[in-house]
Amino acid sequence: PGRVITGNAGVLLTRVIRVKRNANRDPFVIVDAAMNDLARPALYGAWHDFDAVEPSGVRMTANIVGPICETGDTFAMGRDIDALEAGELAVFRTAGAYGATMASSYNSRGFVAEVMVDGADFAVVADRILPEDISAAERVPAWLE
Repeated sequence: PGRVITGNAGVLLTRVIRVKRNANRDPFVIVDAAMNDLARPALYGAWHDFDAVEPSGVRMTANIVGPICETGDTFAMGRDIDALEAGELAVFRTAGAYGATMASSYNSRGFVAEVMVDGADFAVVADRILPEDISAAERVPAWLE
């Protein structure tokens, strides 16, 4: 029951970096979240609803991808979604049980902050871990210097 409760309770908030349009295929909506933040779609094609935070009522069919130059950094292909442009916010739904617990620092990316929300109340319950903090914890053996 834990995943049923926490999975549906959490979202991954992301910002659209760019919408890359091509004449011959669906546009790519490139978001700042990546496969290290929500691994399930990359690992086994899991479906997470994707919605604009402020939907306009206009729809589009798009491929939703992250910024890592990796074919696995794909959240959805050919998905009917709210039309989005660069700078707009969107959410991946049902991410509560799958975000931080499956996250990694792949490609030297940090970890996102976790925020608990209850109506108008909110609190950061896990701080963001920056890439430089991860690098600062690493050591090069003296015999390799």
